[in-house]
Amino acid sequence: MAGRRRKNAGASAGEGAAEAVLPADLELQDLYGAFAAHGLDDEDLDDAAVLVPPVKLPAEQELAEQAKAVPMFGYALALARWASPHRVVDEFGDLVEEDRAPVARLLGLAPAEGEVPEEAEVETLRAWSLACDLDLVELGTTKEGEHVAVPGPDLEPAEQGDAETVLELWLTAAGIVRELAVEADSLPEEDEGAEPADAATGAAGEDEEDEDALSEVEEARDAAAELLDEALQVLYETTAFAEPGNETVPLGVLAALLVVPDGEEPSEELLGDITDVMVALDPMLADLAELGLLEYRPIDPELFDEEEGEEPAVVGEAPLDDEESARFGLVRLTPLGQYGIRQWLLEDGYDAPLVGELAQGDAAELLRGVCEAANVLPEEELRVWVAGREPEPAARELLAAARGDDAYGPLRRMLCVSALNLLGAGAEPAVREVLDDPELGGAARAWLSAQGATDVPVPERTMALWTVVDTFAAQLLDSGGDAALLRELITDLPVKGDPASWFGELWRVDHPYTADVLEAIGELHTDRALAKEARKAAFKARSKG
Repeated sequence: MAGRRRKNAGASAGEGAAEAVLPADLELQDLYGAFAAHGLDDEDLDDAAVLVPPVKLPAEQELAEQAKAVPMFGYALALARWASPHRVVDEFGDLVEEDRAPVARLLGLAPAEGEVPEEAEVETLRAWSLACDLDLVELGTTKEGEHVAVPGPDLEPAEQGDAETVLELWLTAAGIVRELAVEADSLPEEDEGAEPADAATGAAGEDEEDEDALSEVEEARDAAAELLDEALQVLYETTAFAEPGNETVPLGVLAALLVVPDGEEPSEELLGDITDVMVALDPMLADLAELGLLEYRPIDPELFDEEEGEEPAVVGEAPLDDEESARFGLVRLTPLGQYGIRQWLLEDGYDAPLVGELAQGDAAELLRGVCEAANVLPEEELRVWVAGREPEPAARELLAAARGDDAYGPLRRMLCVSALNLLGAGAEPAVREVLDDPELGGAARAWLSAQGATDVPVPERTMALWTVVDTFAAQLLDSGGDAALLRELITDLPVKGDPASWFGELWRVDHPYTADVLEAIGELHTDRALAKEARKAAFKARSKG
């Protein structure tokens, strides 16, 4: 799994600030899966860290219930119970012929009476194979040489709903189906025009052909596995950012995300590539849907039926309405699918966080964790933390944690204000307690005014200027130097008719980020005269230390 790595964009106010890791803005293109598109080489990979978006997951018990509701997984559990205390199987460990029809009826795959369709027996054998692979049934041989199957030790806890056991079994099953989907997709097509080898070529020629054929199968398998992994990763990303109810992705959109480089419109050639990727993913996604990893509406086969004088349909050629678009395939990652992909990412050594993980401690741990995490949704973490807390004591705890002149201080104060907004009017008494605090007083006054308070005292000049630097520094850190956003902030700076005088005061502000803020203003301000004054002030701020 590959990904673009987030560079350290910390400001340079002392050694601590230079080492600061900034919160990720978590745009899709900032996540893993985009090395090639951005031209990163091996040296870039060594200096960076892959970002995986945080996701929301139901409780493990709820996920376990969802897993047990997956038909194929449920069939495997039912077959393991049916095998108690033991069942005779054939020499390969498969169901004996006389058991197949009754078991198909037991699983509800065939009617209670009448002939059992062949496909029902095939499905039954697949479920039995899965039960064996999961060790829900164990195979052995009696002293008399009879082949038998008995329930495995995981059956009882799984039936009783033990979440850890159920999810471990389901994840193993998902991995098996994932491997089988890739194997099936990589099987070579028969070459109808191929002729048998000439006898003169001999055994050596046949061995060479066998090796070539094996190599082609391995290459096809690797390509199919890579394509499926990339598709699942993109689904994981898009689902993490999707609004509830909007997690479904058209297959054509998924294929385009895999094929079309960032910022480009698909060319005629790329439209063909998109269609090829859709066709390759179609059966693999359908296989994964059987284990509940995703919900999938496959491609309507009629779209690719070539009638005489007609070209096969190609996605992207013309705008389609919702129903027509759905015929090209729709895919939605389920909560179980998010759980499964996250477990695979964790097994591969990636940091794949859950929303709310940083909100389990006190306010100091919350603010520090959000500041230091590269892949975080700050608003979500704050929302989880404030939920169920009394506004006034929670606000008091947040304000205490927001103090400090370290590299993360401005960010903590900005996050504190965001959390106060979530707490609402109930936080006001605690906020009024810090009106005279040199670090918090300016932000406290601004928050109270925004809440509609009319009795907020005007801050002293020193506090007002310090708050200007602190607020701008927080945005500078949080945006990672986003020029467009910073220019918007600069236009709101209270620079009046005498910029030399205003900047003359600002560079004297005792704040660790004063010089960085002035340099940013000098670089980005559209008024050349103001920019020049800011640069001069930045130089003085650097020199005073």
